[in-house]
Amino acid sequence: QVQLVESGGGLVQAGGSLRLSCVFSGSAFSFNSMGWYRQSPGKQRELVASISAGENYADSVKGRFTIVRDNAKSTLFLQMDSLKPEDTAVYWCNVRWGRVDYWGQGTQVTVSS
Repeated sequence: QVQLVESGGGLVQAGGSLRLSCVFSGSAFSFNSMGWYRQSPGKQRELVASISAGENYADSVKGRFTIVRDNAKSTLFLQMDSLKPEDTAVYWCNVRWGRVDYWGQGTQVTVSS
């Protein structure tokens, strides 16, 4: 069982920055992958960024978001810069371990124009 606890969401103006954090239990070395997903009203949940052997980003966030895993602190971060109103969504931390997906509780990010 993997537990994920997220924090760091909030309200920010366009062009601003936020950093999401996800504290996880277990050893990251045993996970298949870790990542961040988001969902906006009326849209499907989408992968924002993931990290396993390397890093992957959605085209919409490349160059603006950075995913970082700190194994010593058992924390996954998502640094979000140059935020846009279209980044407004609920963000979830995800861990895939074997065939099972684990999810955090979600955190709201709202970007005002």
